[in-house]
Amino acid sequence: MTESAYLYMANPRITVLGVQPGSPPFRIVEIDGEVVGKAKTVTDVLDAAAMAGITVHDLDDPDAVRWVGGDKFTWDLSSAV
Repeated sequence: MTESAYLYMANPRITVLGVQPGSPPFRIVEIDGEVVGKAKTVTDVLDAAAMAGITVHDLDDPDAVRWVGGDKFTWDLSSAV
């Protein structure tokens, strides 16, 4: 493998930011760099993607979704990284 293969940085259309305090806690969802709403569950992320015409086949694919401050299982402050 070449050195350039290690320099690859995914640039997905969907970014899910870290957990924010609230009742219940939520995460901000951005699509194409624009805030599109709050997500309280992973289903909310998929709904936001669908509203933007994006089909997500694999939430763990870094080319599809960028998870900031946790992963698809991080939905409260106690589990946030």
